[in-house]
Amino acid sequence: MASLKTSRRYAVWAVAGVLAAIVAGVGYGYFMAGSGGGGPGANDVEQLALGQEVYTEACASCHGANLEGQPNWKVRQANGRLPAPPHDDTGHTWHHPDQLLFEMTKQGVEAFGPEGYESDMLGFADTLSDDQIWAVLAYIKSTWPANIRARQDSMTQRYQGN
Repeated sequence: MASLKTSRRYAVWAVAGVLAAIVAGVGYGYFMAGSGGGGPGANDVEQLALGQEVYTEACASCHGANLEGQPNWKVRQANGRLPAPPHDDTGHTWHHPDQLLFEMTKQGVEAFGPEGYESDMLGFADTLSDDQIWAVLAYIKSTWPANIRARQDSMTQRYQGN
């Protein structure tokens, strides 16, 4: 009889744990959707407008007005650095989860490369707020075809452990 009570107790705790994980996941999804303080919200019209404005002011000079990147972006320049990649669906931006894109934008690419790696992509921590960075990412993502957004969203979910 004691083992039945113990089994029930474990079952109750297991169900409580699963429910807590679901609530946390839904809450995080709400947060990442642009409601509640951050994250790229693909359906948040104000965030997308801000993102387009900030992209034009802070990113387009290197990554292109149409997110097309610099020519020959896969070929190292004479200084050993790579040109700015496109942020449209022809580039590799969508190959990274949201949080990593945010951190690379905020801290700069060099923070994520091997020791001695150099990049022209410096961090924007001193010039853009977190909300502005998330808005730029929302804008960039809003330009991708649905299948690319779905693949990148799936990667973001796996990265988050969901």
